[in-house]
Amino acid sequence: MAFATLAPLRHGSFSLALTSSFVSSVGTWMQSVALGIYLTETTHNPLWLGLLTVSAWTPAVIGSPLGGVVADRWSRQRWIQLNNFLMAATASALAVAAWTHHLSPPLACFLAMGEGLCGSASWAAWQSLLPDLVESNEVLAAVSLSSAQFNLGRIIGPVFAAVALAFGSVALCFIVNAASFLFVLVIFSFVHSAPRAPIVTPVRFVSETVAGARRAWAVAGCRNPIIAVGVVALVASPFITLVPAMAIIVLHAGKTGTTWLVTAQGVGAVGGALVLPAVAQRTSRLAVLRAAVATLAVSLAAYGLSTNLTAAAASMVLVGGAYVGTLTGLNTSVQVHAPRETRSRILALYTLSLSIFYPLGAFAQAAAAKLAGVRAVTLGAAGALALLVVSVELLRPNYWRAMGTPTTSSPLLAD
Repeated sequence: MAFATLAPLRHGSFSLALTSSFVSSVGTWMQSVALGIYLTETTHNPLWLGLLTVSAWTPAVIGSPLGGVVADRWSRQRWIQLNNFLMAATASALAVAAWTHHLSPPLACFLAMGEGLCGSASWAAWQSLLPDLVESNEVLAAVSLSSAQFNLGRIIGPVFAAVALAFGSVALCFIVNAASFLFVLVIFSFVHSAPRAPIVTPVRFVSETVAGARRAWAVAGCRNPIIAVGVVALVASPFITLVPAMAIIVLHAGKTGTTWLVTAQGVGAVGGALVLPAVAQRTSRLAVLRAAVATLAVSLAAYGLSTNLTAAAASMVLVGGAYVGTLTGLNTSVQVHAPRETRSRILALYTLSLSIFYPLGAFAQAAAAKLAGVRAVTLGAAGALALLVVSVELLRPNYWRAMGTPTTSSPLLAD
């Protein structure tokens, strides 16, 4: 079982790309935890957590389609390098502002917009590059390892952030994040993939984006997960934004509690990312996806009912595993159904769906948490997700089946 999950690591370029992304993930989570603690402690208003999420994610409305068009035309590796250079600049600006005592919640949100724009522009390139770095039957494992490295960063990043905050300041977290982006820039000079036929026609951003959207909508295996990830982002994903408020305001566990909850989610996510591909190989990819979504609703309710840090952390482990299983399953469906010539644009739409509905949900739930409390909002989200899962199972069972193995020739992944 372990071999099935780790098989993509035998490809040198994939291993290099994954390693650099892991280093970047550690830096990203150091910065994310530091900013969450900074905003919660300086404002004591969970609404600022929602505003930060909106600022970081809504630039994807521009960045994701732009990145999809560019990545389908230009070298995906070079595009990733360019955007990581720009993200290093924004993280450095954040560090300078903190060190000179000019950091404020509005400035943090403004700089998050710049980093979010570049991150969303490069994400489609990274996702669409994965199938070109591994064998066709290793795509699910590659996507899962990509999720695992990001969530392993979620475990290590908060620990490093806690050390940096204890012996330094939030600025140290930001400068480490800047250095991690530069590390990606260097490593991707050694990442190679099979050459693609050059596209010599003039760039038509709108028409090419529309063409990719039409292709995605025409293929149920792409359309359904793009819709589903938007629903999950709107209803369930905001728990991530509210973690500092849950730890500090509800559980009275302070900075330590925030670190423990973020780390617990990462532990669950890494475990899920490593185990679920092997389970899917023995059962089916769709069975794992459906179970993951149902488990997410139940574990999120348990997290909302937790009355102490220990119970909340234990629930968060389950939330992390179910959440990564859900997003990995939906992402893989898009990967295996999207034609290669439009893969980046279609994956950009997947990212766009997540990037639009997550900040909307985060802002709405953060605003609701200010009035009704974080616990009530979390339980409401869990109930809404459970109702949606039951409704789809009873009324639209074909919705899941469309995400199975493509019926066309040369499927990328066996179900």
